[in-house]
Amino acid sequence: MGFREDAKKIKALTDENRLAIMLALQHGEKCGCELLKELDITQPTLSHHMKILADSGLVDFYKDGKWTYYFISSDGVREFREIIASYARCDCETDSSIPCGCKGKK
Repeated sequence: MGFREDAKKIKALTDENRLAIMLALQHGEKCGCELLKELDITQPTLSHHMKILADSGLVDFYKDGKWTYYFISSDGVREFREIIASYARCDCETDSSIPCGCKGKK
C-alpha cells in the first residue's frame, strides 16, 4: 500500500463519532437503527461516518430488507494494525546494532 491509502485508513479513526462506532461494534454486528439510538446522532451523520469506516475497510455491512447491519472487518482491523506497526516502530527494536537512543526510554 502507499501513503495515500494508509492515511485514508488512519484518518478513519480520527473522529470521536467513528471511535464510538468502533467501540459499539466490538461486541458484534448492529443494525444502523441500534447505532443511532446508542450514539444519539442523526441518520445523515451515521451514514457519513459509516461510509468513511466502510471505505477504510475497518467496517463491513450487509443489507437485509430496509435495514443495514454493520460489523467490524477482521481483515480490515488486521491490515490497520499492520499499517500502524509499520510506522510506529524503530529499527533498533529488531537490530541491536542500530544506536538510536530510544532503547530503555519510557
